Parts: sequence; structure tokens; C-alpha cells
Amino acid sequence: MGIVAGLDSSAEFTRIVVCDSDTGAVLRQGYAPHPVEGRPSDIDPQAWLLSLGEAAGGGLLEGVQAIGVSAQQNAVVPLDAQGNTVRPAIVGGDKRAQVAAVDLVDALGGRQAWAEAVGSVPGAPHPITKLRWLAKTEPDAAQRTAMVLQAHDWLVWQLLGRPARRTADRGGASGTGYWSASTGAYRPDLVELALGHQIALPEVLGPAEAAGTTPEGLLISAGTGETMAAAFGLGIGVGDAVVSLGASGSVMAVHHEALADPSGMITSFADATGMHLPVVHTLNAVRALRGTADLLGTDLDGLSELALKSTPGAHGLVLLPYLEGEKTPALPHTAGTLTGLRRESMKPEHLARAAFEGMLCSLADAMDVLRGRGVEVRRVFLLGAAAELSAVQAAAPMLLGAQVVVPQPADYAALGAARQAAWALGVSQGSLTAQAPPAWQGAAAQVFEPGEELAVGKAVRQQYVAVREQTHPGAFGPA
Repeated sequence: MGIVAGLDSSAEFTRIVVCDSDTGAVLRQGYAPHPVEGRPSDIDPQAWLLSLGEAAGGGLLEGVQAIGVSAQQNAVVPLDAQGNTVRPAIVGGDKRAQVAAVDLVDALGGRQAWAEAVGSVPGAPHPITKLRWLAKTEPDAAQRTAMVLQAHDWLVWQLLGRPARRTADRGGASGTGYWSASTGAYRPDLVELALGHQIALPEVLGPAEAAGTTPEGLLISAGTGETMAAAFGLGIGVGDAVVSLGASGSVMAVHHEALADPSGMITSFADATGMHLPVVHTLNAVRALRGTADLLGTDLDGLSELALKSTPGAHGLVLLPYLEGEKTPALPHTAGTLTGLRRESMKPEHLARAAFEGMLCSLADAMDVLRGRGVEVRRVFLLGAAAELSAVQAAAPMLLGAQVVVPQPADYAALGAARQAAWALGVSQGSLTAQAPPAWQGAAAQVFEPGEELAVGKAVRQQYVAVREQTHPGAFGPA
């Protein structure tokens, strides 16, 4: 078919991959940081364009026929009736909106009402919550807001030359708090509830649809959020889950329907293929490893080496890694717990092992939230630098109860955006259908099987769950 590009505009940088549209082979790449200091909550979206231009310099896009855009999620770009920004974009997990989230939950009648309406309960990061914050704290700006776009929507609109038609995709829309993945429709009444008045909302495109074509003939696909683009870039399907190991953690899986969860533990996103991506977040993942490494005077590699000198179960040591409170289960004001201290267990290697097992058991708890709602998990993709640690690779299959795949590090969000561009291009040329994306070669990866250690993993999980229930009874509701 030709050559396509995927553009990922994250919170801190822009990455571009140029790929063969048939195979997904990466032909060339570009990178540029965003021209801002730190990670402010308010940012001029023009910074994203400047970064894009720098990343695409040197003829990177020569010969490209289509572009897909992935970008940071939860960014709100408020525009006036003429399409000009009313104020800087509000990005990231802006804690200023925490009170607004509580207000919104109460205003609609509680968590159950929100879960049924849009598949998620408003939190500080959600765009709808940012609109509520804007209405309460900057009423003049709120009153002038006539349209709201997310980061990837705004970038697509700019690439197309700011046409009258403004678009979004179902993946990004599903994270707004005012579009329902289960019905495929906006809830404009919720926007009015948050902002105080009705606004125009972008047209939500299907996965293989194009947002438009530039005057030069370059096709621009629908675009999507980073989470959905990364899932598409990895090529995950039903039966697959993705566990992300950052300071905090997340478990995401592909499912055939949207899930309404009044507890707020599950956020029900739509994906970039027509399916759904329920996600469960934890506040403590690698954060617990780094804390333990600091305590023992080592780094993550040293902690991993220590842990491998211990044995499964860490001689009875159990670490509940709730160092910053926890979201799953909902224990915002709790602290971490270390139990099972005996003379024989008070050794660095056992504490190191307990840290790895505590982190992975916490993520297994999050995975069980999804499994408890009928989500199938047969294979787990493990992402993040910590996925390369030997102690993680040794313990993850038996504690997560599934085959574990550790993909080679790559720009999966940018690759997903490029694959979306290839799909839209193929549909426009008649070589692909809207039902089947291009079959790109999967990422190179290491594969780890639980094997005979599955029973050992179950015993370690039981030890962990017993301590969790004793310390925080009923944290996950009735058994």
C-alpha cells in the first residue's frame, strides 16, 4: 500500500515512527521534547505543534501517505466560537479538580449513576471534572468555551488546517466522562451539568475512518489516546491483558463489552478496534520496589539479585505495598504493611523478595477485579523498565496465573497510531475492510510460562490475601 507515520504526543515529548503500511516495519524515526519545563497542569497546545514540527524535521515524512495521531489522555483544550483557545490546555492528573470530582458524583446521584451513564466514575483527571473545575474557578473562561477537544483531537484538527468539521475517536471519547462506550453516544446533559451550558462536541469516528485529507493529499486517521494506541501497537486481543509497571501500576484487558463498575475500580475505555479496554489502576508498583531498594541501600537491579536468593513466600514475609494509599482496593488513607517478621526471615533477600511479591500480588488483585467481571485473561503483556528485572520475570507468571510476555522496548503508542493510519489508508484504497486492521508482525518478545510453579504461586497469593484480609477486611467487598 505505501508508507504511513504514527505520531505520539506524550506529556513530555513527541515521537514519530514511519512504517511500511503492509508489514509495520519501522523505516525511520523522529523525536523532540516539548518546549516546556517540568510537567505543568496548564500548557499552551502550540507547544505540541512546535515539538511535532521539530520531530518531523529533516524530511522525515517524505513519501508518507497517511498519519495517525496518538496523544496524552485527559487533556482538555477549551475553544471559543472562533476556534481559538480560551485558556491553556488543562493536562495530566490535575489535583485541583479533586473537589470538582466529588461535586459531580453527588450531582448525578452517586457512583452507580455515573457508572451506568458513561462506564466510569469521575475522578480528578477526567475531562468532565476539569470542565466542572473551570466553571467553578474560571467562570468567564467557562462561559466563552464553545467546544472542547482532547490533545489528539486538537492535533488532528491542526494537521487538517482547522476545518469546520472537528472529530474525535471512540477510544479518546470514552475517557471524557460524557461519552458512553456502551451506547456509543454523548451525554450532553452531563457536559451541561459540569460546565453550566451546552457546547459543540466533536464527531466520534469509527476505528478505520479518516478524519480528513490535507490540501496536499495526506490522509489523517481518527487518532486516539495513548492507552488505546499502545494496545493497538502491541496487537493485543481477547484473552490478553497488559500490566504496566510504572511508579503506579495498571492492568488493562480486551473485552467484548463495556463494563459499568459503581466501585470506581474499573474504568471502561473503548479501544482503537471496536472492542473495549477495561482498566484497573493501582497507586503502588515500582514505587514499592524503589522504597525497598532505598531501605536496603541498593538499586532495582541489586534488589532483583537479592530477591532471587530468597524463595517463593519470602520465608513468611508479606508486604502490602500501599505506600501512597491505594486505589485498588479503595484505601486512600492507608499505609504499607510488613508482616511475618521472625528472626529467620529478617534478612535482606527475604525483604527484597517480599517487595516483588507484594507488588505483583497487588497487580494480581487488580487483575482479579477484571476476571471477576467475566474478562478472560490467558496471556499477560508486561510493560515498563521493571519488566526487564529477573525477579519480576521469575515471579510474574506464577503470581499472575498466566503466560507472561515481555515485549522488546518500542514506541508502541506511535506504532499503534501508524497502524491506525495504515488501516484508514487501506480502507480508502479498497485493500482493507473496516472490520479488519492490517496484520502487522508482532513485537519481538520474551515469553515466560507459569509451568509447574503455578501451585506455588497460588500458595503465595493465599498468604498475601490472608494478610490483606486481616489488615483490611472487606477491602474488595464481600467474598
